[in-house]
Amino acid sequence: MEARYPHAMSRPAPSQPVVFAVAVLGIAIFSSMDAVMKGLVRQIGAIDTLFWRTLAGIVLTGLLYLPRRRGWPSRHVMRVHLIRGGVSAVMAVTFFWGLARVPMAQAIALAFIAPLLALFGAALVLHEHIPRRAIVAAIVAFAGVGVILLGQATTAPDPDRFRGTIAVLISAVCYAYNIVLMRQQALVAGPSEVAFFQSVIVGAIFACVAPFMVRMPDAQHVPAIVGAAALATVSLLILAWAYARGEANYLAPTEYTGFVWASLWGWVVFREPVAPYTLTGAALIILGCLIAARRRDVTDVEAAL
Repeated sequence: MEARYPHAMSRPAPSQPVVFAVAVLGIAIFSSMDAVMKGLVRQIGAIDTLFWRTLAGIVLTGLLYLPRRRGWPSRHVMRVHLIRGGVSAVMAVTFFWGLARVPMAQAIALAFIAPLLALFGAALVLHEHIPRRAIVAAIVAFAGVGVILLGQATTAPDPDRFRGTIAVLISAVCYAYNIVLMRQQALVAGPSEVAFFQSVIVGAIFACVAPFMVRMPDAQHVPAIVGAAALATVSLLILAWAYARGEANYLAPTEYTGFVWASLWGWVVFREPVAPYTLTGAALIILGCLIAARRRDVTDVEAAL
């Protein structure tokens, strides 16, 4: 697939460690936004929070994209924008609805299955190489999910937390596809275009239910809504830049750094301790994903040829 932005190729390409570090920064900003969103969802609900945050995001991304655009996207590029926007809408609703019902560290740990699923998605959609060890990695990672669910089973029954866990797992499946789409989208559109159209498409989807489910937020919630939109926009721009310069199966492991931030913000903001089962489960999931994402060495490549 030919990139629409060949001028970016004329400049010296950044090293892959730099691209990886930029992706880590994007995840850190995105994880900080999660903390803001969790507080808002608890106060005004998931749909209201996402609708107003998305409207603020349309304004912010529009100011970045519209004055400098060189024309509207082609039908092919618009199709990629529409698919990712639809997936992102489902992903956001299920994740933030679940996040309001489970500790941040646990939600992020469960979401870690997304990079592993993205490896298989990258093979299917982008035809990227997936090591044979991916099956073993999947078993290890899903064992980690089982440990976290076992931890829930050992505590007092909480149907609301269980429903939140299922919602986060559904979101993780959507996010796995989103990671693949992020790479596909970044190859045909610039960061500001990616951020703008994602905000517009997600906003249009939420607008369909707004007359029936959305209420005007109180003035006290406006700074948090705008702040969440700003964090989401910056994260989208940074991740779009990184995924335009690195393969999805190389950058997917940056998602794991979100656990550190989730644990920190969960403890500082919401006084949520990190349970031993969550730590153990997260370690297994991360181990499985790292096993799957390990790049082949030169010997492996030569053997394959």
